[in-house]
Amino acid sequence: MIANSVNTHPVMIRKIMGMLKKSGLVNVTHGKAGAKLAQNLSEITLFDVYKAVNAVNDNNLFNIQEKPNPDCPVGKNLQVTIEPIFSLAQRALEKVLEQVTLQDIVADLDRDSLD
Repeated sequence: MIANSVNTHPVMIRKIMGMLKKSGLVNVTHGKAGAKLAQNLSEITLFDVYKAVNAVNDNNLFNIQEKPNPDCPVGKNLQVTIEPIFSLAQRALEKVLEQVTLQDIVADLDRDSLD
């Protein structure tokens, strides 16, 4: 049902649910009950969800090739030049996500459904 709602494959939803379970954000059971939040909506931020589903990438939205071509003037300098910018962008994203709870999202959904 969730996969249909967001128009994706059920395997992707199961994978994400597994990540959320591992992070302690949801409790997953077999059967119709499926998954339930492990905390109140007001206690879970979008940053918590972001960390849970991005743990594989060390929670970095931006990744740079670790071993660029040392003979290329662009490649050999790209990491040192662009990494500080990516770090600032990463932190800005995290600060915004830390301020929004699932309760905020649900409240917005409720308002939109009234229109």
